[in-house]
Amino acid sequence: MDYLPMFARLEGRPVLLVGGGEVALRKARLLLAAGARLTLVSPALDPGFHEFAGRFTHLAERFAPAHLAGQILVVAATDDLAVNALVYQSATERGLFVNLVDDPERSSFIFPSIIDRSPIVVAVSSGGKAPVLVRLLRERLESLLPRHLGGLAELSGRVRSRAKQVLASLSDRRRFWERAFASNTLAGLIEKEDWQGAESWLSEGLDKAQTEVGEVVLVGAGPGDPGLLTLKALQQIQQAEVVLYDQLVSAEILDLVRRDATLVSVGKKAGAHSVPQEETNRLLVEYAKAGNRVVRLKGGDPFMFGRGGEELEVLAEEGIPFSVVPGITAAAGATAYAGIPLTHRDHAQSAVFITGHCQKEGKEPDWQQLAATNQTLVVYMGLMRSEHIQQQLVNHGRSAATPIAIIERGTTARQRVLTGTLADLAELAAQAVSPSLIVIGEVVSLRKRLAWFGEAAEGQGAESGHELKLVSLA
Repeated sequence: MDYLPMFARLEGRPVLLVGGGEVALRKARLLLAAGARLTLVSPALDPGFHEFAGRFTHLAERFAPAHLAGQILVVAATDDLAVNALVYQSATERGLFVNLVDDPERSSFIFPSIIDRSPIVVAVSSGGKAPVLVRLLRERLESLLPRHLGGLAELSGRVRSRAKQVLASLSDRRRFWERAFASNTLAGLIEKEDWQGAESWLSEGLDKAQTEVGEVVLVGAGPGDPGLLTLKALQQIQQAEVVLYDQLVSAEILDLVRRDATLVSVGKKAGAHSVPQEETNRLLVEYAKAGNRVVRLKGGDPFMFGRGGEELEVLAEEGIPFSVVPGITAAAGATAYAGIPLTHRDHAQSAVFITGHCQKEGKEPDWQQLAATNQTLVVYMGLMRSEHIQQQLVNHGRSAATPIAIIERGTTARQRVLTGTLADLAELAAQAVSPSLIVIGEVVSLRKRLAWFGEAAEGQGAESGHELKLVSLA
């Protein structure tokens, strides 16, 4: 770290600015906005300084080291290299912080790019190495930060002392503020600049806070690549106090959970349910009733063979508030990374998703319908029943020569794609590892041209991966 970021309180404190041109004017605006007692040394001033008449002391003369007496920091904004050098040398000898505009090598402090939502202030800097990049970051942050953010901070300051009295523990106060800041009601009041109504709403919320039940957010983590998390999913896992997660959720995504959250594994993968569903349901209810903000984090999309609906039914029966953040399901994510479109005008006019993991003695799917041509069949959790799936599809009319793919650990750096025909499905499945997705249909043949992620696309600079092709001998 080349510079230590810190915010200096300059209210009423002496600061020297050397220079009187447009650049000096920009620095003067910042320093005066911070309340500095500004002395400006320059033989002449830009007409723009008239805007601040009476708010600074002007010495219409060239800089001399004596001007540094009593100052706490110095800024040189002239186009005279000799003057700038003298300012730097003199200030350094006196142990003063000094900034030479556009000369970071001879500056003991620099001006960052500032997003001002006082009292919220955000500063961004590259240490003078990439000013255009910093400007772009500032523009992005300006668009993300609400214009009433400063007013919200002022409002919070007025309510903060009462919150400390009502809510004794730090965790209770943090929970109250997080929920308040995430509330659409509060956001609406602030947008209308109804500050009195907003303060009343916060005060009423404090009265209810100690008896309030928590909430559960069902969040889809996507197929594995953390870059495929939705923005809302990221926000939720960073606000959660408790996260119940499955084994299909990647370690990279778990690293994004806030550090002080309680992580509870309720891991499930094919053939190994470490925590029964009933226990998961009980934990959700228990943590929520204790007043926690709970995230139930599931791989893929929680409503796509993830039993998310069953868990919400339990919460509804217990009167626990809940919401859902969808995720990119494996059928969409893994096939895209494998270069296999789910639909194509020439090959498949529909896509059907099924699970190979059914309840014991569950009803068999309509194999006649699933074996139809001109559609893509995607099977979740189908490795262990691959031979049965293969036989049923062939028996009901699907050609044994139909292209198939098994995508292991789709969208991750360990992705591997095994390709062959329907006649090879059981043999390929025996070589695959979980989690895997089975794709059956003519669209798989497009992978030869459309693969972009993994070994098949190394010539395009994609990430490493592996591919195994099996040619049918039937």
